[in-house]
Amino acid sequence: MKIFKLLDHVRTSLWFVPVICVLAGVALSVGTLAVDRSSDYKLIPNTFTGGPDNAVAILSTIAASMVSLAALVLTITMVVVQLAMGQFSPRIVQTFLQDKPSQIAIGLFVATFAHAMVALREVNAEEGTVPGLAIVVGFVLVLVSIMVLVGYVHHIGQSLRVASLIELVGGKTRKLLDEVYPDKGSSTEDGPEPNVPAPRSGVVTRIGHDALVKIAHDARCTLELVPALGEFVPAGAPLFLIHGEPLDLDEGAATEEVVLGLERTLDTDVAYGLRMLVDIAERSLADSPFQDPTTAVQAIDRLHDCLRQMARRPFPDGTYHDDAGDLRLIVPAMDWQDYVHLAFEEIRLAGAASPQVTRRLQAALEDLKTVAPPDRRAVLDDQLELLAWSTNDAVPNPRDAAMGLSPDRLGFGVRGDMASVSEDAESS
Repeated sequence: MKIFKLLDHVRTSLWFVPVICVLAGVALSVGTLAVDRSSDYKLIPNTFTGGPDNAVAILSTIAASMVSLAALVLTITMVVVQLAMGQFSPRIVQTFLQDKPSQIAIGLFVATFAHAMVALREVNAEEGTVPGLAIVVGFVLVLVSIMVLVGYVHHIGQSLRVASLIELVGGKTRKLLDEVYPDKGSSTEDGPEPNVPAPRSGVVTRIGHDALVKIAHDARCTLELVPALGEFVPAGAPLFLIHGEPLDLDEGAATEEVVLGLERTLDTDVAYGLRMLVDIAERSLADSPFQDPTTAVQAIDRLHDCLRQMARRPFPDGTYHDDAGDLRLIVPAMDWQDYVHLAFEEIRLAGAASPQVTRRLQAALEDLKTVAPPDRRAVLDDQLELLAWSTNDAVPNPRDAAMGLSPDRLGFGVRGDMASVSEDAESS
């Protein structure tokens, strides 16, 4: 048990990897100095490294810069830990302290510092000795340190994403599950159709429609993609349902055409763009002392614009056929009603008590009715009706409720009835 405690302490500590790197840096410096001495300091000519004064300046600069970089990485790590504690969970600290890229970055910088400091004492101005190989190795370590610094900054930026933190904890939990419960049991998933399981978990970020149609055509079957674009699929869950009697279906090639990522992206997922705008608006309307309905109105502006561009466009039904006209691929697809619900439902519920938000929603819905085809106006009428109910429930004063349901493109600005006033003026 004592050995386990010691190993666990070492594994979860931030200092172990940097200490090992310091020892490695000292050993590297001692080794290069031994090679320099054995060659009488003639292995690397002074024309490349300079004289003793230049060598001292080079090694001193390397040592000072590495200390600054190590301090920078430690500072960034501590700031990230504090941000993660405040934004996500205080129990995430241990996970960050075990972050190997951070430990390796700190270790490389302190190892380079140790190498430069040990090599510095070998420079002798009186005898004109310069450890050329040690200086060249110092140059190489500096170049590697710069690349590691850039990679570390990228890693930290990626690690602060919500999806990365969730996957970090989820991935370690899945690994622990395999260790604690190695027996996976017997499979009991008996569906009505044979299926192709997902090789790993992830969010569907891209679908290779043309390639999947060809794969299904070659196998003389129809593939039905179970998760929609942007949907998370667990490892081993059905990725495709197979309709028909396939002939040598290449399941590996089919799964390769569905890219499973860490989180949704805006590359091909239109709904994700609307989702982010809704999140911004809903977050600004959350119950807190810092409600910001103006930010919500700005998000509604963009939602209104996107839906206006989509109002008359045809939407694919999610079916794909081969050149002979046979159905080969079925993919879940969103239609006009889905996009309208996505854009307005949550904001309507969150901002029902904010007249600035309800007025802007009223104006957006009424404007969309003017450009949407007749068969797409019913969902807009439903949203207008729901908006009226939500506003009347949230605002007890009838006059305030009526004011909150007056359409206004600014939230509070140009009156919603100005159009009728201008029409009256023109007619007179």
